[in-house]
Amino acid sequence: MLRTLRAKFVIGFFLIFCLSFLVLNVTLKEYIRSSNRDMITSDLVELKNNSNVYVLQAFLINHFTNNDLYFGQMAEEMVGDLHRATSSDVSAYTVDGILLNSTDETMFAGRSNEDLQLALGGKTAYTITYEGSTGSVLYSYPVVIDGVKVGILRFAKDFSSLYEQTERILNILFYLALAIFLTAFLFSYMLSRHITIPLVKMTDASTEVIRGNLNIRLKFRRKDEIGRLAENFNDMIGRIDSQIAMIARDRDRLKALNEQEKRFFDNVTHELKTPLTSILGYAEIIRENGESDRVFFDKGMTHIVDESRRLHGMVLNLLEVSHRNAVMDEAALVDTGTLLRDVCDSMEIRAKRYKKRIVLELENGLVVFGQADRLRQLFINLLDNAIKYSSQMAEILVIGDRTTKAETIRFTFRNPSETLSPEQIASVFEPFHSGDRTFKEEGSVGLGLSIVKSIVDDHGGMIRLESNEGCTTVCVELPAAGKKGGINDA
Repeated sequence: MLRTLRAKFVIGFFLIFCLSFLVLNVTLKEYIRSSNRDMITSDLVELKNNSNVYVLQAFLINHFTNNDLYFGQMAEEMVGDLHRATSSDVSAYTVDGILLNSTDETMFAGRSNEDLQLALGGKTAYTITYEGSTGSVLYSYPVVIDGVKVGILRFAKDFSSLYEQTERILNILFYLALAIFLTAFLFSYMLSRHITIPLVKMTDASTEVIRGNLNIRLKFRRKDEIGRLAENFNDMIGRIDSQIAMIARDRDRLKALNEQEKRFFDNVTHELKTPLTSILGYAEIIRENGESDRVFFDKGMTHIVDESRRLHGMVLNLLEVSHRNAVMDEAALVDTGTLLRDVCDSMEIRAKRYKKRIVLELENGLVVFGQADRLRQLFINLLDNAIKYSSQMAEILVIGDRTTKAETIRFTFRNPSETLSPEQIASVFEPFHSGDRTFKEEGSVGLGLSIVKSIVDDHGGMIRLESNEGCTTVCVELPAAGKKGGINDA
């Protein structure tokens, strides 16, 4: 479309300049011809006045009476004198139009007699004949002496020099106007290109954007409106590109979350379904057989109790994840050293079950402002995770101390284990992450570290996990009591 616009510019300018040139040329020619007619008329009026003075003087000198007879007698002498005085060919006629004398009859032969006829009727008239750069005039008027028409004088005057000069002026003006209009047209053409070429590039760029290419940019070194338009176009494409990238990231994130939710749902369904099926099977057999088989009865009841407890723990974990923004217990000063020692003592039995050992190193005065129950759950989950995923016969080191500036309290849980990949470390705190462990305790659905992360965040702390050279370390830092930070209100 813009290529058509450029063509419209060129054709429009061409027509305007052609029309202007034509109008100017015709106007100049008409003006010069009108000026020439005015000059000729003025010259002929002066010619008539001089001729009348001469004829009147000739009549007075010769004491002729006022009749055409004497006009005819002096015609030859009068025509010769007027010829010499005016540098024009002269003819004298009677009042009836009969030629009396002429300096050169060929100058009057074969030409229009309209001026002569008008002079016979008592009027002064002239006819102009011109071809190219040559021009001549036939001028006739009645000679009147004392109110009586005595004859006709007719002049043939050459004005070729005037028309030659006029032709030269017209030629100069023609070529000058042509040069001016060609220059103006060339300038207009360059101006139209200066305007339309950027528009063509913008059209091509917008077409590329429609096709999905957002890497295209316009580069115009211009400070005018088109330059600002190009800058706005580039800014718009940049924003569209960033918005699309953001949408793509959100789409990928939502896709990943959907996959994690589906995986979580499948895991929970499986983990809930397995113990429920086992409980239901044992319960139905016990209801049918009663206590007739005491060994099976004791075994079944033990299994039902264990599976029920496991289900209870799973449900509590699920509730913790889904209601982590619910109203918590009131925050207070908590001696985390004492709390961590109690947790380690209670978890020692579980560690021995897996033939592992817990080593505790604590400083005194590890007091934070927080919720004791949730902090206990934090330590339990971290110790439980270290026990489950540490190597066989492992020694789990638990350290509680203050940082160098004593503004935070640090808890470190270190145990030998398989080295985790950076991808696993990046997603280990996600709420639906179940990990990719060689060993996974039955009933685990990957909620422990997610719960730990939420407790640390709510207490204004930070947590990080490192895994290298066959050792996994989890470090938790909580603001010390009286320092900026602490528990976040739900």
